[in-house]
This record gives sequence, structure tokens and C-alpha cells, in this order.
Amino acid sequence: MNFATLDLNLLRVLDAVFAEGSTVKAGRRLGLSQSAVSGALSRLRHALNDPLFVRQGNQLVATEFAESLRHDLRAELDRLETLLSPPSHFDPATASGLFRISAADFFCDMLMPRLGDLLSRKAPGIRAQLLDLVPRHHVESLERQQADLALLPDTDLPDWMMREPLFRSEYAVLARRGNPATKDLRHGERMPFDLFCSLPHVLFAPQGDLTAQSDEALAKVGRRRRVVMTVPVFSGVCRVVSESDLIGLLPLQLARKVQPVYGLDLFVPPIAIDPIQLIGVWHRKADTAPMAAWMRQQIFDILRPLDRIDLRGLAKEANP
Repeated sequence: MNFATLDLNLLRVLDAVFAEGSTVKAGRRLGLSQSAVSGALSRLRHALNDPLFVRQGNQLVATEFAESLRHDLRAELDRLETLLSPPSHFDPATASGLFRISAADFFCDMLMPRLGDLLSRKAPGIRAQLLDLVPRHHVESLERQQADLALLPDTDLPDWMMREPLFRSEYAVLARRGNPATKDLRHGERMPFDLFCSLPHVLFAPQGDLTAQSDEALAKVGRRRRVVMTVPVFSGVCRVVSESDLIGLLPLQLARKVQPVYGLDLFVPPIAIDPIQLIGVWHRKADTAPMAAWMRQQIFDILRPLDRIDLRGLAKEANP
């Protein structure tokens, strides 16, 4: 291959086909016709001496060589874009734009009210949009640029994603105030093991799973609980518990915030459950984008203090 004569626009076409999976969709993404995309691929095949894609039914399947280029190509295009983008001054007071956050409904309570107040005072031209986080699909959301930031439990990430640790979350047991099974327990007390396992539970499960991290902890000591209902949002756990004799587990920070609203008592779980580490992740290409960088910093500053909320404080309320 003669790199000196290679048209770099052909690499943009290849990246779009990787992202979209078809020449038609890649054309829409780039503002090109399907025939123009096919022509560009043909030129690139000739330059690289590889077919790049083979057709399998109505799908395009990347060759081994093309697959080896996928993520490095995206990183190199991002690096060139950053290199060639002039620095710009950012003034939040006059800036305008839309910032999309992919996250669970936990952040409706723990982030969005304070973020809304901050934006109304400091950046009235910036709009924030909270998108429902689809478990196990956060990478696709960022790769297709549907979200500018995802807030999620710590996980393995591809090298084109940036991460920032934010806070750790323990869990609290919720029961409605007046639940006959918990009337003899004090708020903040540790719930007895047998009671926890015998009472019916409602489980936060966006994809309908009947077990969670707490069930793994129980299984290690040969116990199990009674999950009789699942709901796809944390707020659903609150509503179910507040109007029934079911109990549930919620991240402690959220449980403390909604407790007075829903009339709940909170208890320490009978078994140690590993805290969840929450992180912020974003596409490397937006790392130095002025508005995105400013918005991330505001969000991180709001969320980091949540790390100071732990079960020791809840236990002190039962044993002042």
C-alpha cells in the first residue's frame, strides 16, 4: 500500500460501515449515497489488498484483517480530529447545547434536581437529557454517540472509553412503616437473617432477572430469599414496598433520600453485600470537548460526596 496516495476519507467510510453494519446506513451517517459508499470500499479494498467485508445473507461480515483494524481505526480518527481541532474558550453562561446522560433512574433523584438548579444558574442555554441506561448496552450507546456520558457500575471497558470513579454504594433493606413483620425492629437496626429470608421481596431487575448480587452473598452461606416480584426501575421498588408487606433492597444513598417521601423504615442487611463502585464513562473523542468536559466536571462534583454515605451512619441511628 502506498500511504502517500491513500485518501483518508476512505477510512471514514470504513469506520462508518463498522459502526452501522451496512453500506446504506453508513451512507446516511456520512451524507453519501449507497453507491458512493460501495465505491469507496472498493477503492480501499484495492489499496489494502483485502476484501474487508464478505456478505453473509443480508449482513456484511468483516474479514479477520478488517476486524483487526476496527477499534484502532476509531482511536486514530479521534486522535486526528482532536489534533486538528482548534482550542476554544468555553463560557457556560453563554453556551448552548444538549448533553445526554445514560443512567439508571437512581440518578433522577440523586443527580438531576441539583444539576437542574446548577444549569439554571450557571448555564441556562445548556439542556440536560437523562436517557434510560440499558444494561450491558452502555458501550453501544456511547459508540453511536447517543449519550455523552454514562453512569454505571464499574466494568471492563474498551480502550476508546474514558472512566472516572465516583462513589461506592452500599445497600439498605426497605420496609413500609407499619409493616407487621418489622414493627418490633428499630429504624437502622440490622434485620435478622431468618426474617430477611422469609419475607417476600421485590427486586430491581431491568431485564427481569430473579437474582442479584445479594443472592450471591446469601448462596455463599447456604441461604436464599423469596423474590416474588421484579420491577425495572428503582422507584418501582419504593412504591411496591410503601404499599405492601414486601421488602426490598436499594442503594443506601437513594434509600436515605426517599425514606421520608414513601414512609419507609431502613435496616442494615443481615449479611455483608459488596458495595457497588459507580463510575462515569465517556468516549475518548469527547475528552477535551469544552462543553462536555465542563458538564462532566459539574456532574462529578455533585456525585462524589455520595461516597460519604455508608451503613455506619444508619446503624448509629438505631444505637445512638
